[in-house]
Amino acid sequence: MKILVVDDDAHILRLYKEELQEEGYDVVVASTGEEALGMFEKEEPDLVTLDILMPDIDGISLLRRMKEMRPRLPIIMSTAYDYRDDFAVWASEAYLVKSADLEELKSKVKELLNK
Repeated sequence: MKILVVDDDAHILRLYKEELQEEGYDVVVASTGEEALGMFEKEEPDLVTLDILMPDIDGISLLRRMKEMRPRLPIIMSTAYDYRDDFAVWASEAYLVKSADLEELKSKVKELLNK
């Protein structure tokens, strides 16, 4: 199973990549929206974690574009801020507020990939 992690924070990318690889997933990362779209098409991930605040294309726009291309792909929105009231994030399968504890992320990834 391949996971695409999209975040402009290098620490988050490294943390998510290491933790998810330990769980046995193949992990590819992107630090910009443009890079994410390229990786999305090239790597064909089984799941995507998307940061909402990105420097070039915001995560909400990326979510829409990825869902247009692959409507059934599970996408987890991941952010340092609480956007739960923003209806746009409801198109994603899950919404997590970033924290150093990745248990919630790992269990959500497992749940979505085992459906």
